[in-house]
Amino acid sequence: MASATHKYHINLFYSAEDKAYIADVPDLKFCSAHGPTPEKALREVLIAIDAWIATAKKHGKRVPKPKYRPMIYAAAS
Repeated sequence: MASATHKYHINLFYSAEDKAYIADVPDLKFCSAHGPTPEKALREVLIAIDAWIATAKKHGKRVPKPKYRPMIYAAAS
């Protein structure tokens, strides 16, 4: 996996509606994945991040720098 993968914040939560764990990346529009366990959803979203970045680069699109930072991190600093 690309090193940039680990710099992006990932939201991971359970969706009762979908009956699956959802992982999404706020900095990368529409970049998300799901799985039956948190671990599987995380593995899948790491693959999705790499694919998102590769596709953006292939098409000459800007890859945003990681910037999303939930308020809980600011409060802990």
